[in-house]
Amino acid sequence: MKAGEQQPLQNQLADFRKRLFRIVIAAAAGIIIAYLFSENIFRFMSVPLIKSLGPDGSLIFTGLTEMFFVYVKIGFFFGLVIAAPYIFYQIWALVSPGIPQQNRAFIILSVIFSCILFIGGVLFGFFFVFPIIFKFLLGYANENIAALPSVKDYLSLSFKLLIAFGIVFEVPVLVFFLSRLGLVSVDGFRRSRKFAVLLAFIIGALIAPDVVSQFMIAIPIILLYELGILIAMISGGK
Repeated sequence: MKAGEQQPLQNQLADFRKRLFRIVIAAAAGIIIAYLFSENIFRFMSVPLIKSLGPDGSLIFTGLTEMFFVYVKIGFFFGLVIAAPYIFYQIWALVSPGIPQQNRAFIILSVIFSCILFIGGVLFGFFFVFPIIFKFLLGYANENIAALPSVKDYLSLSFKLLIAFGIVFEVPVLVFFLSRLGLVSVDGFRRSRKFAVLLAFIIGALIAPDVVSQFMIAIPIILLYELGILIAMISGGK
């Protein structure tokens, strides 16, 4: 390799190390900030379940270190969420020089709408689906069976469902992206509706713990699939 060819490669490696260092620092700062407020965050996250439990209900923890690791997980998860815009910016600054100018606006818009839809899915799951799911699951309690949900199990289920709903709401972007790239035509998506419906219920069954939440996941996937087809048609997808 000639000296003239080594210089650009060295510059790229130096830029990669610089941006990777910034990403690590941003993620660490976000995690620390989120951990400091982890108790308040968990208190807010537990509102749907506490309301479903009623005035006498409460969450429990059975291990001495359980709450500590719960707060650590909350700090890690929400810390990355806090740092995500800056992390995405650093990644974009790293890869954008290799992307043709005419494609940059398309990619930026796709990323922005992906983030908006992901947040929309999380909010939809938390404010609309959680109360229904928890009310249904707690309905199995009776005079002989007491509901004593643990903090660890609730947090695990909450993260699992919130991430699932966030990903589910990415369906329009996926349909639009595949259509614009010409990998799948709009007519192809129309012909695949029955498979999309089947896949939606399979995903719901794999993610959700009960029949109600399975439907709450599958139905939005189907509606978002149709929205993706509509957006692809309007934007002139192939």
